Amino acid sequence: MRFSKAPAMASAAWVAAWSVAPTWRKALCKASFIERLLGVVDCGFIAEQGRDDPAFAGARLLHIPVILGGESPDNRAMSALLPPSLVAVLPRCLQLARQPLPAGLLPLRMNGLTLGQVHPMRRAVLSEVWPELRIRDDGLDWDAEALDVEARSARIEAVALALRARGAITGWRGERYACEHPVDDPCTARGEPLFRLERAAFRFFGLMSRAVHVNGFLPGARLVCGRRAMTKATDPGRLDNLAAGGLTADEDLVACARRELMEEAGVPAALGAGVQPRGALRSTRMEAEGLHDEVLHVFSLALPAGFTPRNRDGEVSEFLTLDLETLAQRLAGGEFSHDAAAVCAFGLQHAQALADLRA
Repeated sequence: MRFSKAPAMASAAWVAAWSVAPTWRKALCKASFIERLLGVVDCGFIAEQGRDDPAFAGARLLHIPVILGGESPDNRAMSALLPPSLVAVLPRCLQLARQPLPAGLLPLRMNGLTLGQVHPMRRAVLSEVWPELRIRDDGLDWDAEALDVEARSARIEAVALALRARGAITGWRGERYACEHPVDDPCTARGEPLFRLERAAFRFFGLMSRAVHVNGFLPGARLVCGRRAMTKATDPGRLDNLAAGGLTADEDLVACARRELMEEAGVPAALGAGVQPRGALRSTRMEAEGLHDEVLHVFSLALPAGFTPRNRDGEVSEFLTLDLETLAQRLAGGEFSHDAAAVCAFGLQHAQALADLRA
C-alpha cells in the first residue's frame, strides 16, 4: 500500500490500529472506497478477534477511511465534486458512530448466548423484577431453554413492564423489535428472532436493534435532510436524513424504508419504490437509557427536481435542502445526530456515491 499526502483525510484511529494490533490488519477488506472517492479505501469491518482488545473497545464494525494513492475517472470526478471541507469531516462522522464503551458492563446472556450489555448499577432493580435471572460478577444469565419464542417474548416483556413501572424504562412506544440470534457480521446477515420486545427496552438491556436511514438526493448534488421534532425521545431538534426509523419485528428492510419515506417525508409509493440499498454499518454508544447498539441500513433515493417533502407523522419539524458545502458545515458543527451524520458519510463513500450525486 502507498499512502498519499492527504493528512486531512487520514484517520488516527486507523493508524493506531495498524501499528498496534497486527491481527486487525488482516481484517481490512473491500477497497471500493478508493475507486470512488478521492482514493479513500473502505477498510471494511474490524475482525471478530479484535472484539475484546481493550485498546480498541468499540472499534469493531467501524468503517475507517485511509488515503491511498491511485487515480481513476470516478476519483477525479468525485474530487471535483466534493468540497475539501466535506472530505475532511467524513472520517469523524464515521468514527462518532462507533464510540468506545465504558469498562464494567455486564454481558446479558440467554442460554449461553451473549445478547446485550447492562450497566452494573442496574443489578439491584433487575433482581427485584426478574427473580430467575442469575446475577453474577461476570454477567447476567437467563435460562430460557424450556421457552419458545413467544414464551420468551412474554416473559421479558413482563420484566420490561415492571421496569417501566419503576421508572427504569421510559419512552414506551408500543412497538416491538426483534432480538436476533448473534451472527458473525450483522451488517450483512440477520439472525433468527429469539424474542420480540418493546423497543424502548432495548437500550436498557443493551440489545442490538436495526434501523433504516435514507439519503435523499436532489439534482445538483444536493441532499434533503429533516430536522427531528422537539417532541422526539431521542436527539430532538437535531438534523436527520430524509427519512429514518427503527425496524420493527418481522418487517422487511425495503418495506420499512418505503414506509418511513411515506410517513416522514410524504414520498409517494411510486417514487419510494426507487429506493436503493447502500449497505450497513453498526453504531454503538452509551446513552442515558443504556447501551445504544444498532445496525444502520443505508438506502439512497433520487428525488425529482422540485420535490417538496411533507412530514405526516409529526416527527419532523422542517426539511432543509443542503448543497455539499453547507452539508459539510452542518456536519462539522455537530448539528446532525451521530447516526444521521454517519449515514451521510457512509453514503458519500459508497461505490455508487457518484451516481447518487449525479441523480
